[in-house]
Amino acid sequence: MDFDAVILAGGKSSRLGGVPKAQLKYDGATLLQRAVAASRGAGRVVVVGPDPGTLPDGTLTAREDPPYAGPAAAIAAGLLALGQDREVQDGEGQDREAQEGVVPSPEHAPWVLVLACDMPLAAAAVPVLLQELAGHEETEGAMSISADGRKQPLLGIYQVSALQREVQAAAEQGGLANAAVFRLLARLDLLAVPVPTGSTDDVDTWDDAAALGVDGDLP
Repeated sequence: MDFDAVILAGGKSSRLGGVPKAQLKYDGATLLQRAVAASRGAGRVVVVGPDPGTLPDGTLTAREDPPYAGPAAAIAAGLLALGQDREVQDGEGQDREAQEGVVPSPEHAPWVLVLACDMPLAAAAVPVLLQELAGHEETEGAMSISADGRKQPLLGIYQVSALQREVQAAAEQGGLANAAVFRLLARLDLLAVPVPTGSTDDVDTWDDAAALGVDGDLP
C-alpha cells in the first residue's frame, strides 16, 4: 500500500516543563528518530516541528501556522508540505520525461500515516493499520484503538483526499489553530483498529516518561 507520513513533533511540551518531547530518548534513540523509523515504507516523510538537523536525507520539514497551534494545524501543514513537494517533483519529472520520452510519473500516495512523535512503541501498530486497510480500501482511513478501548487519532492512516477535504472545510470555517483533531476527523469513514498493547502509550508528563522508560536526558 502506497503511503506518505506526517510526523508531528512541534508541541510545546507544557507538562514536561518545555523540554521537547521529540528529543527525549528511548532505547538509545530519540522519540523523533523512533517515529521516523516507525514510518518505514512511506514514500515521503514530513516532520512538522523544529528541524533538529539530524533527520535522514530526503526528510521534509514544515511548521504549523502559527507555531504551537496544535496537532490539527500540524496535520494541515504536513499535507501542504507533501503537496508542495509533489508539485516540485512533478515539474522536474515532466521536464525529464519530455526530454526522455517516457510516461509521466504516478500521482501522490493515496494514504498518509499521521503519527505523533511521543509514542515510542508506535512502530508495532503501523503494520497492523496497513494490513487492516488493505482489505477495506473503500474506507477513508484507520485509527488506532488502544488495549483499553481509547481512540488515538495521532496514530492512524488516512485517505489523503478525504483529509484534504476536511482541512479545506475547516479553513473555510475559521481555520485549524488550536482545533480538536477529533473534530477534524469527525466526518471521515474510519476503521477502528485494535493495535498491540503499549503502542499508543504516549509521553505527556514525566510520570509517563518514567513508566515507559523514556530518558529525560537530552542528547
